[in-house]
Amino acid sequence: MKSAAKADASGSDPVNNSLWGRIYSRVAQYWKVIVLAIVLVSIAAATQPTLAIIMKPLLDDGFSGAKPSYVWSIPLAVIGLMLLRGLCVFSSNYLLAWVANNLLLGLRKDMFERLLGLSDEDFKRGDSGRLLNRFTIDAGTVTSLATEVITVIVRETLVVFALLCVLLYMSWQLTVIVIVMLPVSTLIMRIFIKRLRRINRETIGMNAELTRVVREGIVGQRVIKLFNGYGRESDRFSYVNGKLRRFAMRAATADAAMSPLSQFAIAISVAAVIAVALYQANHSGLTVGSFAAFMTALGQIFDPMKRLTKIASAMQRMLISAESVFTLIDQDPESDTGSKKLAHPVQGRVEFRNIHHRFPDSQRDTLDDVSFVAEPGQTIALVGRSGSGKTTLVNMLPRFIAPVSGQVLIDGQDIQDIKLGELRSHLSLVSQDVVLFDGTIAENVGYGAWGDSSHDEVRQALAAANLLEFVDGLPDGVETQVGENASQLSGGQRQRLAIARALIKNAPILILDEATSALDNESEMQVQASLERLMVGRTTLVIAHRLSTVQKADRIVVLDAGHIVEQGRHQELLEKKGLYASLYRMQFRED
Repeated sequence: MKSAAKADASGSDPVNNSLWGRIYSRVAQYWKVIVLAIVLVSIAAATQPTLAIIMKPLLDDGFSGAKPSYVWSIPLAVIGLMLLRGLCVFSSNYLLAWVANNLLLGLRKDMFERLLGLSDEDFKRGDSGRLLNRFTIDAGTVTSLATEVITVIVRETLVVFALLCVLLYMSWQLTVIVIVMLPVSTLIMRIFIKRLRRINRETIGMNAELTRVVREGIVGQRVIKLFNGYGRESDRFSYVNGKLRRFAMRAATADAAMSPLSQFAIAISVAAVIAVALYQANHSGLTVGSFAAFMTALGQIFDPMKRLTKIASAMQRMLISAESVFTLIDQDPESDTGSKKLAHPVQGRVEFRNIHHRFPDSQRDTLDDVSFVAEPGQTIALVGRSGSGKTTLVNMLPRFIAPVSGQVLIDGQDIQDIKLGELRSHLSLVSQDVVLFDGTIAENVGYGAWGDSSHDEVRQALAAANLLEFVDGLPDGVETQVGENASQLSGGQRQRLAIARALIKNAPILILDEATSALDNESEMQVQASLERLMVGRTTLVIAHRLSTVQKADRIVVLDAGHIVEQGRHQELLEKKGLYASLYRMQFRED
């Protein structure tokens, strides 16, 4: 969605109109419920001017004794009207709440589906605080206010219209005075709306910052404690919290000033009405009952006018939140231009051909004319200094990153021509940063499309990953809940759980991204044994930090500054005494 700020600054309405259209096109899905709610709201609104109309016969005929039946009929009428009003208000509020919650359900579903469909680059560039804010705050604001706007505008507009009709019926001269002052109130409202819109946009951005600061405080609590970062984090939070308070006070000031200023304009009209009414009472026979009914209707018109004024502020919050929500929904999904499938059975021959890549705003190429082949069943290790392009190269295989030029081929087919789902179904990944989900061990091992794996298949995968003995020792076995990101498991156990997940998938091509670099020696040995079982019969690309783990690789590709500088087996490269030998000696001294 193009910059709404520009549209706001220029005063044009196309962006706002588009947002209104998109919000209420979703609301229209529930039009039958909306229509019923509006009918009930209309009935409730109609009861209000009726109370004002009752004042004329009550004062003119009731207190004079001309109509004795008014003693019981008018009180009963008041009770009946209030009972009808209460039932209609309750029913309409319930129906609109039902619409709002169903609207929120659909909106969040669309947001989450688009979130999962974003490219890897979008996630790297994205602001996680803002993303979370869109789900937790912005979506709720849009849906709750969308139905509130309907309720308030329909109900209060009907009430104002009905009361104006009563006023005209009682005295058209006095009503003209009231109508003349209404545009003044509208002008005051428009002035404050622009300011509220700007404040609400700033508030949404700062709410995202607050979410990020709190999330980092939760995730990094150990680092904060060990490195005494209390002061820094407290200052960050205080800054964001203070900004939010200032924005809230600016909004509250504008919101609070809008109503009294509008009402002051109306109060002037009331004063003029009283003066003219007194003149008419003395010269043209305006009765006490008519004047009381007029003033009752005029008094009642203040509240709906006030609510109509205040809903303008709510509408601005809704539009800003909608802008944030639809920005996510409108983001381009991950490109999937492929239309072909891999020939079955997949052999697993992987070729990188003349790969060039440079990240945006980078001063040099990340990869420069990189070419090599991994034959079916081979293990190819990628080693080199940090920043040499190893991870970037491997991330091209599942199309997380696209090369600027060159090709990546599987069994001779360019992966750009293959459907994403088809391509990724033949790849498995075990990385240093293991991602596990809140659920049972069995659910994590058989994650995703492999969720229907049998109990025996899960146990076999755990056994091959050297984890079955540990799992059997747990109270609930494979049904044990692992918690958020399996925080109750050790690093080695989490790695072996990820290996079991890869074994269940049984993909012909395997990516190992520094899968043992963060483990102690004992855990590394256990994980390495599990990995060796996993690698059997699979084409494996290994990104290795610890060179001791790649000595058995069929070929080691040494990268430096985006170039391949050496290739060969472990012993061959040591004998060359090049970069690999230098890195190996350095690690050997460290060990």
